[in-house]
Amino acid sequence: MTTRRILLSRAMALIAMQKLGAGTGHAASAASAIEPAPRRLDLLFLGGTGFLGPHQIEYALARGHRVTMFNRGVSGAGMYGDRVEALLGNRDSRIDAGLSALRGTRRWDAVIDNSGYIPRHVRDSAELLKGRVTRYLFVSTLSVYDPAAADSVDETTALSTSPGSTEEMSWTNYGPLKADCDRAVREIQGEAATVVRPGFIVGPGDDSDRFTYWVDRVARGGDVLGPPDRERALQWVDVRDLCPWLVDLVERDRGGVFNAVGPESRTSWGQVIDVLAKGSSAPVRVHWPTAALLEEMKVELPLVSSTRRPRYFEGGAARAAGLRERPLEDTAAATLAWWRAQTPERRAQADGWPTPEQERAVIARIAGS
Repeated sequence: MTTRRILLSRAMALIAMQKLGAGTGHAASAASAIEPAPRRLDLLFLGGTGFLGPHQIEYALARGHRVTMFNRGVSGAGMYGDRVEALLGNRDSRIDAGLSALRGTRRWDAVIDNSGYIPRHVRDSAELLKGRVTRYLFVSTLSVYDPAAADSVDETTALSTSPGSTEEMSWTNYGPLKADCDRAVREIQGEAATVVRPGFIVGPGDDSDRFTYWVDRVARGGDVLGPPDRERALQWVDVRDLCPWLVDLVERDRGGVFNAVGPESRTSWGQVIDVLAKGSSAPVRVHWPTAALLEEMKVELPLVSSTRRPRYFEGGAARAAGLRERPLEDTAAATLAWWRAQTPERRAQADGWPTPEQERAVIARIAGS
């Protein structure tokens, strides 16, 4: 359910994007300075008021495209004013009007599907729009890959097995369900399909609060409880790099499957913390626990999992197709500025953060060991 805090968060993210730029290069251009596209396209977005949608739609509008958005109209109503055509319905064809607003013979140059999580829903939209869009871009996830597959994952690595007929969304089912969505788009749309599999998406407007925790906590300085393995690689993609690139892919009518993840060189948690510490106005002292200690003290840290084995996702294909990554310093600064612009009530509701008491207790155990 979309809450008022999330809507406010997304509004502030739009403001941050417009101030900090939406370009895909290291030095992002201001939104007002984005160059018009060579050809004006009719773009359809399935979903457009979540984390990704506003970054995509604002960029598409700045490029001069005509934008249509299909969603339920429950959240973010009127957030784009009259700049975006709104079609109301439901991804589930069994609920209310379902996909009726998309039926007929109308064509679009491309669709960007941000909101596909249930295979039946995605299959219905892919079949309905087959032959009526030149390019169907589906936003998938790195979670589609078989968890038992190789430690180094590229676009040819096997996907998770189908979860069958279940449509129950859970942490266990998320990857397998998205894998079936991924398969459905490629099967139905064929050469018209583009599938992008992002990793952790970070930056202004990130409602998950995961990366934001580390940016905020390290910026406050003092004794910081780090993750249990400082050498483990962390991979991410900045939403301000990912979303314009998605629009760029459909502008270029670029097909294929891409792992949208960086950075280009392996970056460890230790290196990430070092970069974040440069943005702190106070000295930072990092204390590194063991996974066993965190488990014993029942403390969970965002982006840290003791059950998920280390894997490295290859992102070379996406970089060859034009995805660029800004420096971590830029991502951290923009995320921190956005977070500090949130209301005190929103910041007090940060999701999944350890309490200061929990952090101090683990650090005390480390110091006494």
